[in-house]
Amino acid sequence: MNRSDHGFEGTAGAGTLLTFDCYGTLIDWNTGILAVLRAAYPGAAGVADEALLSEFLAAQDRLKTSDYRRYRQLLTETAAEVASTNGWDASEAPAAGVPATIPSWPPFPDTNSALSRLAAAGVTLGILSNIDDDLLAGTLRHFEVEFTLLGTAQRLRSYKPAAPHFERGREWAAGFDRWLHVAQSLFHDIVPATALGVPVLWVNRQAQPLPDEADPVHIVPDLAAAAAWLLPAP
Repeated sequence: MNRSDHGFEGTAGAGTLLTFDCYGTLIDWNTGILAVLRAAYPGAAGVADEALLSEFLAAQDRLKTSDYRRYRQLLTETAAEVASTNGWDASEAPAAGVPATIPSWPPFPDTNSALSRLAAAGVTLGILSNIDDDLLAGTLRHFEVEFTLLGTAQRLRSYKPAAPHFERGREWAAGFDRWLHVAQSLFHDIVPATALGVPVLWVNRQAQPLPDEADPVHIVPDLAAAAAWLLPAP
């Protein structure tokens, strides 16, 4: 599906900057967080995937509105709040174990092949993510390409959907012919990018409906389709 492609199709290559949200777009966030929550809290085994994810994300977004702190701390607080709400062990030990597992979370099966295709075409790759530097460093070992530009919540002292990540991307883009942000989350990336006039490609991995306030340049179901759209076969 394509609302307003702005001429991006088939144009990726040298002179193109692609920035990516990392967790949920490149890394399988849902599988990772569900596994670690169920490992940390035996009571979570009785909660359906969708309900547990919804509860966790809602708690995280509430806590994210207070003063900045590192993502490791934010995720610990979020896990503890979910545990307290459900009557599970609300001590710090199991909650602190949740963010510690992030570097072990794997990429989606389509991630590395798509990134390798884009890198081979001369595209410059960057990451704009709500993460700490050390946690991202562990995640980067899963990728078969180099991300030359990294914008983290720790460096920007801000969390998307706030503007600083997108402002950093715009600063980077000044050195390129064109810039496209690639992401999965409507809340953290697609809607705020639209509001800020940032061209964004929606990787709609969860087959969600497109809200009126979002205007991605194109919509794809996964990263393989994103690479195919950006680099169509001759």
